[in-house]
Amino acid sequence: MPRKFLDSVSANYQGHRVTWRERISHFTWSWFECTMSTGAMATLLSQQPYSFHGLKTIGKVVFILDLVLFATFTALITLRFCLNRGALTKSLHHGNESFFFGTFWVSLALIIYSIQAYGVPSCGHWLVTTLEVLFWLYAACVMLVSIFQYHVIFDLEQLPVHEMMPAWILPVYPFLILGPLAGTLLYSQPRPSAALPILIGGIAFQGLGWCFAFMQYTLYITRLTSGLLPDEPKRPGMFVAVGPAAYTSQALINLGSQAQVILPSDFLGITTIPVGDIWKAVGVAGGCFLWLVGFWFFAISLVGFVHGYKYAHFTLNWWALIFPNAGLTIALIHIGNVLSSNAIKAVCSAMTILLCVVWLWVAALNIKAVWRGQILWPHKDEDMEDIEGHEQ
Repeated sequence: MPRKFLDSVSANYQGHRVTWRERISHFTWSWFECTMSTGAMATLLSQQPYSFHGLKTIGKVVFILDLVLFATFTALITLRFCLNRGALTKSLHHGNESFFFGTFWVSLALIIYSIQAYGVPSCGHWLVTTLEVLFWLYAACVMLVSIFQYHVIFDLEQLPVHEMMPAWILPVYPFLILGPLAGTLLYSQPRPSAALPILIGGIAFQGLGWCFAFMQYTLYITRLTSGLLPDEPKRPGMFVAVGPAAYTSQALINLGSQAQVILPSDFLGITTIPVGDIWKAVGVAGGCFLWLVGFWFFAISLVGFVHGYKYAHFTLNWWALIFPNAGLTIALIHIGNVLSSNAIKAVCSAMTILLCVVWLWVAALNIKAVWRGQILWPHKDEDMEDIEGHEQ
């Protein structure tokens, strides 16, 4: 980026002036909530129960937009770290921003998800093999990230429980996407050579994500029952709590359904009953069980958001209005498919339309907030407590 542009001055709606160099120095990990939401919309559009001519093209356009945004945000946050010595380490140790590092990895998972949905039907077997490798490589990376990031949080940070937000789950959020990702990849993986390990891995990874999120739920409910709702601008972040139940519901149903055709007839040495059928039955029951949990968190979050809307202003947390609820919609699509319910499928189509409208609305608010200096500005973003820690 030319030095002349970096040194040029930008003014906010109050007339305060800072350089673009300083604004980019506050480009935080939470910007990847935008790519999470855009990637989630691309995956949602690829699985609609009712389609029409051009829907696949719309989905591909959203996927390409997601790739462009992800590449742009990666370049900008890299520029931030280059301009500010030690900023990368500070961002991963920050009591607020560090949690949003997980959004970068979730965005990557959704890109792999979309490659399967939009790329595999048009490419050869080489892409199927590449996706298999990417799945295991990604799983190894996020395992290391979750271990070391939570080590830093547990060892160096002192976070009061009364300030708990669902964003505390984000470092382990990639595991909540690995189950649905595995279920999607299974449609094209060779069976059972590559498909069976991915099936088992998907269940194991999803189990880690769900169990950790469930423990975090207890802290979150403890805060809410103490009458400590988040501040109004942060209330859209409450929707993050929808994701663990929603994506686990999706994973259980999809992986259970895939087990019917992937598990060998003598799997685990059991030959008296069809093990795949049992897995499907348990998966569907578990998926329905958890879907309503996700919907309850959605309802609680919606009431809190609407109640405090007139006192709120835009923050990047508003993107949480989309990506968890996209997971809730996809899970309901799978429920509608396995139950062969046209009514449920129609509800899913309506939910998808609403999410598309909300995505456009949040995107407009985001652009407006950048233009007016309400975000990407000193003392405005998730790194605000650490501003003075950056070396200029």
